[in-house]
Amino acid sequence: MKHTRNLLITGSIGLACFAAQSAHAAGTAAGTLITNTASATFTSGTTSATIQSNTVTVKVDELVNVAVTSLSSTPVAAGNAPAVLVYQVTNTGNGSEPFNLTADPAVSGNAFNSTIQTVAIDTNGDGVYEPGTDAIITNGAASPIIAPDASIKVFVLANVPSTATDAQTSQVKLTAASTLGTGTPGTVLAGKGAGGVDAVIGASGATANALDTLVASLANVTLTKSAVVVDPFGGTAPVPGAIVTYSLLVHAAGTGTANGVAVNDAFPAGTTYQAGTLTLNGAALTDAADTDAGTATATGISVTLGNVAGGSADKTVTFKVKIN
Repeated sequence: MKHTRNLLITGSIGLACFAAQSAHAAGTAAGTLITNTASATFTSGTTSATIQSNTVTVKVDELVNVAVTSLSSTPVAAGNAPAVLVYQVTNTGNGSEPFNLTADPAVSGNAFNSTIQTVAIDTNGDGVYEPGTDAIITNGAASPIIAPDASIKVFVLANVPSTATDAQTSQVKLTAASTLGTGTPGTVLAGKGAGGVDAVIGASGATANALDTLVASLANVTLTKSAVVVDPFGGTAPVPGAIVTYSLLVHAAGTGTANGVAVNDAFPAGTTYQAGTLTLNGAALTDAADTDAGTATATGISVTLGNVAGGSADKTVTFKVKIN
């Protein structure tokens, strides 16, 4: 009798996750066990049977990748207050890890190099820097641990130096680098991955950066003084008894704001201040130190203008003295 044998081989794959659930772009999570067992079925005569192969297990290595993007669509103004630059750092690898964050203001082509004041992590994710809420880190220090496919927002506060001029621009580069290491894609970092698996440097080299731009928003204040003389005879001769009206013109240019502007002038020797003649933009000011902006003392005048925006209307202070 002729015996026949029919053989069918099938296989099954199982995943056992020992890390956080994998994210789509990052791929299967590092440390995941991929198991595979094959089976074979056959008949021999009137007998059917199924046999199993040995199980093969592969533990997924950690792929180390990162991306950095700027979230500021236009240059951020910086003047009396620093510019707040916003970046997003995304872990595009398949393992949870922190990244060293370094803000570098020395970018080729800058009109000026800013000074880094603060690097902070957006604690509540609202994209708005909030002192006392957002976590400040040392420039170059590690971020919190970022899960695969997750992102954090990073604030960099940058100050404009005194050498900058209004409307000049400057860039700041934020670099994120894996704390596990960086290098040529495909480089294996033995045993450094999640759960002791190998870490493999991904296409980004495990480091990435983005540029954000700030613009100097400054106010340039000029003060111009002039005098008009009226003598006792209706002329303009600066003789004893003549009245001299001094005008102090404050002009602010630029796109920023000058804070705390105050005009001060001492009475010149050989003259006597004429009480009640102090004005601001034509409006009388009292000589006493009270609620208005002006004060006149025995030695001079002072007028507080407060914050003056560049491009705003000129401010004029006047007062009169008599030549002794």
